[in-house]
Amino acid sequence: MKKKKSKDERQHDNIVLVCLILFFVTLIIAFSLKAQADQMTHKFKSPSFSGNNTSSHYFTAENQEFNRKKAIKDEIKAYQEELTREADNTTLARFIRNLESRIYAQLSRQLVENLFGETTSTEGTIELEGNIITYESDGEYITLVITDADGNTTEITLPIGSFTF
Repeated sequence: MKKKKSKDERQHDNIVLVCLILFFVTLIIAFSLKAQADQMTHKFKSPSFSGNNTSSHYFTAENQEFNRKKAIKDEIKAYQEELTREADNTTLARFIRNLESRIYAQLSRQLVENLFGETTSTEGTIELEGNIITYESDGEYITLVITDADGNTTEITLPIGSFTF
């Protein structure tokens, strides 16, 4: 069973209802004022899509790639040079260089003795690393003919009497 409400209770309920309605209307108005919208625009951040500063973006990326490749090539070259220096500086390599130097000096001394010494020979041939060195003396001039492995020749003529230091 429902109990009837008194006049005061009904007025109180009406006042509460009016207050609630006013409260909600005020909220709707307040939120509608703050909810004013602006046009939404979308912009890509990547220059590849937006076109803004695209060339500088491509240039920077290309420059970085070039620098990385160059650094790798330089590192490989430096490592190869280091390996070459280490190979040239071994005890065996130094020994071979020293031995070659002494052999060339001895050959040079013997050639000078044969050409200008007290017991000179009038002709001779030496083969040295694929090159053929031929010398002849006619009493006034000594002629050296150097022939390389390809057959190219170089001829040097030295006067005997005036060849001094």
